[in-house]
Amino acid sequence: MKDRGYYEGFGGAYLPEILIATFDELVETFQQAKSDPGFWQEYTDIMSTYSCRPTPLTFAENLTRRFGGARIYIKREDLNHTGAHKANNVMGQGLLVKRMGKTRVIAETGAGQHGVATATMAAKFGFKCTIYMGEVDVRRQRPNVFWMERLGAEVITVREGTRILKDAINESFRDWVTNMDTTHYVLGTACGPHPFPEMVSFFQSIIGKEAREQILEKEWSLPSRIYACVGGGSNALGIFKAFLDDPVELVGVEAAGKGLATGHHAARLSSEDASVGVAQGYKTYFLQDNDGQMKETHSVAAGLDYVGVSPILSHLKETGRIRFEATTDQEVVDALSLTIQKEGLIPALESAHAFAQAFKEASALSKKDIILINQSGRGDKDIFTVADAFADPKWQEFIKEKAEEYHA
Repeated sequence: MKDRGYYEGFGGAYLPEILIATFDELVETFQQAKSDPGFWQEYTDIMSTYSCRPTPLTFAENLTRRFGGARIYIKREDLNHTGAHKANNVMGQGLLVKRMGKTRVIAETGAGQHGVATATMAAKFGFKCTIYMGEVDVRRQRPNVFWMERLGAEVITVREGTRILKDAINESFRDWVTNMDTTHYVLGTACGPHPFPEMVSFFQSIIGKEAREQILEKEWSLPSRIYACVGGGSNALGIFKAFLDDPVELVGVEAAGKGLATGHHAARLSSEDASVGVAQGYKTYFLQDNDGQMKETHSVAAGLDYVGVSPILSHLKETGRIRFEATTDQEVVDALSLTIQKEGLIPALESAHAFAQAFKEASALSKKDIILINQSGRGDKDIFTVADAFADPKWQEFIKEKAEEYHA
């Protein structure tokens, strides 16, 4: 990494002058914390007592038998507090907020997991909290909105633009510009201006550090392949970072949505539809038109429809260190159904993208091979979307009855 967070031309900090001092403070605080051995110890202590770290590694015996190839292991970030890997990042940033002496946090959220995690952190540390969420995501992730509000957060619905994650990010930056002295923006993924990509991946690296130790303890061998879904990139970098110097194939899985050929997808690094540009304070691959205007995206998973991607992942794509693939909505729903039936596990729709790609490839590997899937979150938040995708008649009748009760 070069000065101001460049990764061989990707990244950087393209900021309005009014935010420079705030970012300088954040960079200094983060670098001091990184160089302080006591900080990482404080961080791991709170994650082990308040969350569920280390999260376990589960051998998927039934899925392994089903595909007949590589042995399949699953890193269980769904067991982390608040139901996803998001807690790793927000608790770390919360400790930085305390160091900076600020009293309020704001965040964007798409799937709602980052919003719930931020609201949880704010409740624990006593911060005021505001969450920005696109109107589309508010509708499809209502359970998470409910919990954010119960945790004391103000949830602001964003009705501008495409009304999804990128628009929530824009509103968060507007808030931050007017409240810099008291407020820290808890960016949820490894995107945005420096130091956010480095900082978020630093806190999420706890996933891969644990997974590497766990798989060596269980198998005395490193995995052949590791799969992780890719929205902004935080869970993928979290598990990949510990294996970057190892002879392990890393596979990032994006949202192919209704199919890459349809244009209704969110594949930045696995399609020809993205190009390099600068937006939201950093340089990376974006789904944009020839005029630099951001395109609409689509995914069955609310957390994977971001228009950009981590500059670190863009760099690792260019170097060939990570292979990027994409899976369709239908493939994801099918993989989710199979995982539920065979292992009794309920991955989030985001995580199910990684499962879907792993299932495509597992049979071609030998029984001596090991594949590791990062289950970045649990799927109870997706009950409305999944029930609709399954066209479950009992669920449809339940919704109809509840609607009639409210209108009675």
